Amino acid sequence: TDRGVAEVSLRVLITGFGPFPGAPYNPTQPLVARLMRLRRPALSDVELSSHIFPVTYRAVDQELPKLLAKLRPQALLMFGLAGRTAHVRIETRARNAVTLLWPDAAQTRVRKGSIGLGPDAMMFGPHTAKLLRAARAAGIDARPSRDAGNYLCNYLSWRAIEAAGTDEHLKLAAFIHIPLLARGAPSPRGRITLEELVDAGEAMLMEMVKQARQAVRETPQGGSLNVENNPMQS
Repeated sequence: TDRGVAEVSLRVLITGFGPFPGAPYNPTQPLVARLMRLRRPALSDVELSSHIFPVTYRAVDQELPKLLAKLRPQALLMFGLAGRTAHVRIETRARNAVTLLWPDAAQTRVRKGSIGLGPDAMMFGPHTAKLLRAARAAGIDARPSRDAGNYLCNYLSWRAIEAAGTDEHLKLAAFIHIPLLARGAPSPRGRITLEELVDAGEAMLMEMVKQARQAVRETPQGGSLNVENNPMQS
């Protein structure tokens, strides 16, 4: 951005994933690129940053902390691909689980079925319900989800919720699963197009900005916000 730091009141990081085994094309990449080009009055004092994670556990563990330290975002809006789902999924929690079956894009397999010590699951927070309403208001089929899987999307979600509870700046995090997209006009199967997804993505981004502003106002200077990461049984 070419705005001065003094004029920026909110920083938002938008992320997607690259290709991975079984998905040589990941539509989160063009979606993130389109959202980064948005020019709206409501974003005039918002600094948008983006990042595309390689689909590896090592990349998440190494790159997420560096991004948070460098960019100091107050909000983190993450997108991932759910190729077997025909609708948009607003994830409400991350599970303390990781698959032993599928290697990541670097052919790395994890050695245990949990991410680490801690509860069975952690919640993103009540703002996910507002993101769901925003997506639906944009005319897209969006539904809440309690299961982000046990692959990299869930893994990033877990690490993001951890960060939202401990990072000095990060107040809110959200993860959105998107389906494979139709190319061009809607397909006979009703598959969502990129244009429809951009509209919904913009609506969710605007809502995320609104919620992050409120969280910043309600958080004591220098403190972090509790993002309702209470244990929740699977």
